[in-house]
Amino acid sequence: MRHIILVTGAGKGIGKAIAVEFARYSERNPSFEPVLVLASRTSGDLETAAAECRKYGAETDCITTDIAEAANAVRLAETVIERYGTVDCLVNNAGVGRFKPFTELTEEDFDYTVATNLKGTFFLTQKLFPVMEQQRKGHIFFVTSIAAEKAFKTSSIYSMTKFAQKGLLEALRLYARECNVRITNVMPGAVYTPMWGEVPEEMQSMMMMPEDIASAVSGAYFLPERTSVEELVIRPVGGDINE
Repeated sequence: MRHIILVTGAGKGIGKAIAVEFARYSERNPSFEPVLVLASRTSGDLETAAAECRKYGAETDCITTDIAEAANAVRLAETVIERYGTVDCLVNNAGVGRFKPFTELTEEDFDYTVATNLKGTFFLTQKLFPVMEQQRKGHIFFVTSIAAEKAFKTSSIYSMTKFAQKGLLEALRLYARECNVRITNVMPGAVYTPMWGEVPEEMQSMMMMPEDIASAVSGAYFLPERTSVEELVIRPVGGDINE
């Protein structure tokens, strides 16, 4: 069966790992035929991710865009609907952060983080949800963070946006329950991704990998449609970093 799956922030990190995990699943299960629509700001990263997905025989479609602009988020949704007529799964993974002491954060840091994490996520989801609502099926994942429930000293703005994402998905779930659409909040702890920058080897050994999150997401997606995993809290076995 064909599944139209849109993954934002798909060029690297968790987003790329989720796309590849869906592709790998399709190789093992020929009845699952995904069309992986990969969206990101960097075309080179997207092509690399798409090439890896294609190794497993999955169809891919790369769209270079920056959803920090609301118009781009809306255009991305419209493009998916124009090309495929539907969407079965939306993975809201695109996210950014600036990590500094509270008093050192600037208005530019604020605008940069809020634009992607809140504005882009909101308007993309707002445009695609009615499609799922009408077809009475679909699955929306929000890759938030444990920072959506727990604050860290250097993540004031980032945590603010993740708390807000959690508020959005909880409100959306009230609508989704009326039309059989599944909403899953994915809250990872420390995952070794480019967002962390330079990480000492000792710290890397304590962190999770993007593939760990991807396997949990695919597991939730492939449960029977009557079943909804509402939250996935995934932490390193040793607990939070810089707790």
